Amino acid sequence: MKMNLFVTVFVLLSLVLVGCSDSTTGISEEDRESALENLNDEGFPIVNEKIEVEGFAAKFFAAQDWNNLMLWEEYEKKSNIKVNWETVTTEVLAERRNLKLASGDYPEIMFASALSRTDLAQYGNQGTFIALNELIDLYAPNFKKIMEEYPIVEKGITMPDGNIYGFPAIFDPDFKGLHIGTPWINKEWLENLELEEPKTLEELYEVLTAFKEQDPNGSGKDDVIPWGGVSINGVINYLRGAFELNNRGVANLHIDQDPQTGNVRFIPTTDNYKQLLEYVNKLYSEGLIDQEIFTIAYHEFTSKGTQGIYGVINGIDPGTLMNLEGYVGLPVLEGINGKRLNTAIGSPLGNIGMFVITDKAKNPEAMVRWIDYFYGDEGAKNFFLGFEGITYIETEDGVYEYTEEITNNPDGLNLDQAISQYLTWPGGFYPGIVKEQYFKGAEGNEASRARAEKAEPYTLDMNEVWPVFNFTLEEHEELTVIQNDINTYVEESTAEFVTGRRSFSDWDNYVNQLERMGLNRYLEIIQAAYERYLEE
Repeated sequence: MKMNLFVTVFVLLSLVLVGCSDSTTGISEEDRESALENLNDEGFPIVNEKIEVEGFAAKFFAAQDWNNLMLWEEYEKKSNIKVNWETVTTEVLAERRNLKLASGDYPEIMFASALSRTDLAQYGNQGTFIALNELIDLYAPNFKKIMEEYPIVEKGITMPDGNIYGFPAIFDPDFKGLHIGTPWINKEWLENLELEEPKTLEELYEVLTAFKEQDPNGSGKDDVIPWGGVSINGVINYLRGAFELNNRGVANLHIDQDPQTGNVRFIPTTDNYKQLLEYVNKLYSEGLIDQEIFTIAYHEFTSKGTQGIYGVINGIDPGTLMNLEGYVGLPVLEGINGKRLNTAIGSPLGNIGMFVITDKAKNPEAMVRWIDYFYGDEGAKNFFLGFEGITYIETEDGVYEYTEEITNNPDGLNLDQAISQYLTWPGGFYPGIVKEQYFKGAEGNEASRARAEKAEPYTLDMNEVWPVFNFTLEEHEELTVIQNDINTYVEESTAEFVTGRRSFSDWDNYVNQLERMGLNRYLEIIQAAYERYLEE
C-alpha cells in the first residue's frame, strides 16, 4: 500500500522541521520522492527495488566478517536492503566512532555503536543524527508498541529538546530472571547446620557467622568464605532496600526520591546509607565477607568459587558460572523499619544510542523499518537464535535450544565463538529487545526464574523505576566535572568505611567534603532533569 499524497508531504516536511534539522541534506527532492515510491509501508520486502546502504558497526570478534554473515545475508534477501558494513572491534569503537563523527566521514547508519546520551544530544542538535519521532510513529510499529506498553522506554530515550535520536538496547521488563535477583545462598550448608533461610538483617548476620564458625561443608577445616563476589557493590545493592534506599531503582545509583519532599535525594549522604555501611562494615570486619572482595579479579573469583568455599555468592547462577549445585536465591530481607523491599532493579533500557540514522541517509524511512524488525518477536528470535535446523531447534515442548554444533562445537569453539559464525549478538552491543524465550543465557534458566519468583512480590514495580536521566549539553558539560569527582570520592570513601580504614566518627567531614565538591549544584542539575522527565 502506497502512502497517500498528504502523508508523503507530511513526512517530507516533518523530516525537515523535527529537531530543526534537515535529515535529507544533500538529497534531491526527486531522489526523495523516488525513495518513498520504492518503499513498502508494511511487510516484506521493505523496498521493491534493492538498495544499498553504508553502515558502521562494532563487533566482539575481530575475525568476524559482517559482509559475509548469514544473519545479514538472509535479512538482505528478506528486506531487499544490502548494508555494506565497515566494522571495528569493541575495544577501539570509541576512538574510531568519535573520529568518524568529528571528521564528517560517517556513513548512513551506525549500528551497535554505543553512542552516549551526550553524543545523541550533540549530534542530534547539529543535525548529524536525524530526529526519529515521526519516523517511529509511521514506520516502527514494533518499537512503538514497546514504548506504549512501557512508558519508561520513551521517557528514557527522549532528549531534552523533545527528540529521539537513537534506538536502544531493551531488556524486556517481563524477563524477570534478568531484572530481579538476589545473591545466591548455599541451601545444603543451611541444611547441614539446621538453619532456615535468613529473612532479616540479624538473621543474615547469624547465618553468615554460622557459616564461618560451624564447618558447614564438613571438611574439618577453616576453609569457607561466608559471602563472596567480584566487588562490594553486589553486597551493598542487595541491602539497599532493607535500609529504605533507592526507592526508584539503581539506574541512577546515587539518586532516589526524598520521601519527605518528593525531590531528588543524594543517597550517599543520608543517615540510612551510613547505617547500611555500618552493617556491611560489621560483616567485613568479622570476616563474613571475602577480604579480597575489593581487589579480586573475575577469573580469580570464579576459580575460588569452583572450590565450593562460598556460602553466599553475588552474580549469575553459580550452577552455570561455576558448575556448583545447591544454591538458591536469598530472600528479600525485612529492613530497618520492618518492610521487605528489593530496590536493586535497574531500568529496562541499555545503551540508548545503539542505532542512529545520519543526515547522509538516502532512505531513512526504509532504515527505520529495517531496524524495527528486531524489536518484534520474529526479529528478536532471528537475532538471538538464528536459523532453525542450523543454529537452533524447537523441542516438542515448544522450547528453543541451540543445536549441538553451537553447544558442543566440533572445532572446540565456545558458545559465543560458535554462534558468532552466524550471528552478531555476543559481546552485548546491539539494538533490539532481549526476550526470555529467545535468550539462552543463565538469566533465563530454571534456577534464575525461581530466584526471581521468590523476590518479585517484594520488588519495586518497573513503573516505579527511573531510567538514567538525560541532560542538555550545557548541563552535561557542568555536571560531568562535578559528578566524576563526587562519584570517585563516594566510591573511595565507601571502601574506607566498610574496611574500617576510616572511622564513622568522620562521617560529618565526609558529607561536608561532598558539599564543598559541588553537591548542591549537582542536585540542582539532576532535579531539573527529573522535572523534565515528569513532564514528558
